[in-house]
This record gives sequence, C-alpha cells and structure tokens, in this order.
Amino acid sequence: MRITYNAPVVLTLTLICTIITSLDTVFTTTMMNGKTTGLVSQNFFTVYPFSSAYMSFSDPLTYWRLFSHALGHAGWGHMVGNFSFILLVGPVLEEKYGGKSLIMMMFVTALITGVLNATFFPNGLLGASGIVFMMILLVSFTNAKKGTIPLTFVLIASLYLGSEIINAMDPSGKNGGISQFAHIIGGIFGGIFGYMMNNMPNKKMPNSDIQI
Repeated sequence: MRITYNAPVVLTLTLICTIITSLDTVFTTTMMNGKTTGLVSQNFFTVYPFSSAYMSFSDPLTYWRLFSHALGHAGWGHMVGNFSFILLVGPVLEEKYGGKSLIMMMFVTALITGVLNATFFPNGLLGASGIVFMMILLVSFTNAKKGTIPLTFVLIASLYLGSEIINAMDPSGKNGGISQFAHIIGGIFGGIFGYMMNNMPNKKMPNSDIQI
C-alpha cells in the first residue's frame, strides 16, 4: 500500500497556497486596526482597486495580481476553509475533465473575478473562494447527460448562490459584500463551464492529464 499523488493540479495548488500562507506567518505587519496581515500575500497575492497605488498599469505586478489573488489567504482559517472544499471536489473534477482543463477554468475564474473586483470595488480581494464556488457548481454537472441541466445544479445554485446574493444585499454590510461577489462570480462560471464541458464532443481530451 502506498500514497499516490492522485490529483496533481489540486494537490500542487494546495501546496503552493500552504507555502504562501506559511510565509505570511513569518513575514507580517501590524495594521492601523491592530490586526496583523501577511506581507507576502499583501504585496503579491492580493488584487486592489485600479484607483489604488498598488495597481499601476505600468507595473507588471498589476497584471500578476489580477489572477494571483486566488493563491493568497488572510490566515490559516481562511485557507483551511477553502481547501476543505477544494480537496473534496477538486480530484473528482480533475479526473473527469483533465488537469489542463481544470487549470484553465481556475485561471479564467480568478482572472475575471480579479478584473471585476479591481474595477468596481474599493477594497482588496484575496483567497480561493471564487474557485471553491466554481468547483461546487461545476461538480453538479459530473453525471449530467449532453444537452441537459441536472436538477442538482439548479438546487445547488439556488442554495449557494441564492444565500450569497442575499448576504451581499445586506445593508448592514456585516456579511462582507466583496467576498460574496467573488462567490457569486465563481458560481456563475462553474455553471457556464459545466454546461459547456458537458456539451463538448469529448469531455476529456486523451492527453489532457497532467502527470507527476
């Protein structure tokens, strides 16, 4: 009996985020509100508004931050919460659609979320929450037949996205509208990817796996 690296994309993503969060625990700074934040994620793995000093179009880091924000986390609790879902459903998706397709879907989700957040919201954003919701909605298509929309997708979308929309509309602001925005965008892309992939002639190309 041996342990296998059964889902290279998901496990490598987990390893990268673990290293980044570990570095954040070593290199920290204290904010004005008394809270500490990791300098690594703050400088390299957080997307900020285009109006901020961090996001100059002449700075290559601006373009990096638009998708790298999915790798940074606000602490171990934040990361563990996200990867509890990613490690659960990610290997199923990687097996079904292939590693390269999963990387593409994660990249597009992170990039679009980063661009929209930088354009329309005044606060920074980091974390893999958008990818989590993309995977949750995508996994509901895993046993769907071509040309159909599974009832499980409808129910999951109603439960997860419905609650996020309600929370985002909370006038008190206690539910963190920016976070809900990332969840909603991720869920929308999960539904789009699920329907598109299930209607392609070949759901998983013969050489699409990533081998390690």
